[in-house]
Amino acid sequence: MPNSRPPSASRSLVCLLAALAALGPFSIDTYLPSFQDIGTSLGATPLQVQQTLTSYLLPFALMTLWHGAISDALGRRRVILVSVALFALASAGCMFATRIEHLWLLRALQGMTAGAGLVICRAIVRDLYEGASAQRLISQVTMMFALAPAIAPVLGGWLQSWFGWRSVFAFLVLNSVVLWLSCWFLLPETLPRHQRQSLRVGYLTRSYWKVLTSPAFLLTCSALAFNFAAFFIYVLSAPVFLMRHLGVPATGFLWLFGPAMTGLMIGAWSSDRLAGKLSPACTIAIGYLVMGTAATLNLILNLVLPPALPWSVLPLFGFTLGMSLAMPCLTLRALDLFPEQRGLAASCQTFLQSGFNTLAAGLIAPALWGSTLTLAFGMGGLLLLGAFAAIIQQWRMSPKLQLACLP
Repeated sequence: MPNSRPPSASRSLVCLLAALAALGPFSIDTYLPSFQDIGTSLGATPLQVQQTLTSYLLPFALMTLWHGAISDALGRRRVILVSVALFALASAGCMFATRIEHLWLLRALQGMTAGAGLVICRAIVRDLYEGASAQRLISQVTMMFALAPAIAPVLGGWLQSWFGWRSVFAFLVLNSVVLWLSCWFLLPETLPRHQRQSLRVGYLTRSYWKVLTSPAFLLTCSALAFNFAAFFIYVLSAPVFLMRHLGVPATGFLWLFGPAMTGLMIGAWSSDRLAGKLSPACTIAIGYLVMGTAATLNLILNLVLPPALPWSVLPLFGFTLGMSLAMPCLTLRALDLFPEQRGLAASCQTFLQSGFNTLAAGLIAPALWGSTLTLAFGMGGLLLLGAFAAIIQQWRMSPKLQLACLP
């Protein structure tokens, strides 16, 4: 039974869970400023370099389907330690890649292991907490997690300028070694042996079928995936959006990630403050109102003004604020559908979102990054899909859509 009160070591646990969840974003955002240098060094075309992102995201998505189920059977701590160690080895291999094909393969290995922290930290939260306490912890993790995408491209840009693209992967090695040591000494095992699940094929097949055919689960995960993709297309398009359309140098990626991650942090802080004061449904509704306002403003600015700083990036602040305000409640809504299989449910949730991110990286972002206006239309369209999924799910829960603003 989850605890209603947080443990005394909750601050160190929040920091550790945030660092684990941030491992995936760090391995994407840190090397974005190095795309041009990677292409020159390895004799690769811009499209081939872009595919290092796709080769990372596809295995990331596929393996997130299994991290949680494995941790349900073997324990959270053991899976985390093995995954972080393998990520460090893959990052070391990327440092010494001499062909773009080598980088594709090693990025795939990074993707296979980087998602364990993101998946399992959600399961750990629900192992320990329930209700408003769980919402608060996820919000606190999100606030700290938001620092990674803000810092990573800036740090990557400076490493690129000083030492070249290989130094970015050297940094990822160092970061993952420190993270592994922190997990060894600080990460508790939160899943008792008597609560662990089977890895038998029959049991897993039935469990995955139950989760992945649940309309309530699929609608909630679709809302999360579309909301995130509406912002993520800007991350995927960052080299083109910033350097080509806005004329920003390789060290200026903070223009995108600064406002966006500040919004993410403020939205997560707001969700933390509202936990237990407003109902989850009301918090989600407010989040969509903020996202919709930001997406509409983004479209208007791109219709009436030429691409330029700061107005081309300001709406991202409002959008990520609304997104992170709604995200903890949507995440818990999905996990709470399967209380005895939280790890597996967290895996399926992350798999669906990561799978859509892979589609966004390979098809959606390249189709939209031709102009800032098409990116704005993409944001608006993806948000509408997310809002539609959330409304349908709320209607299924309450046909009269009674979004009471009391817990």
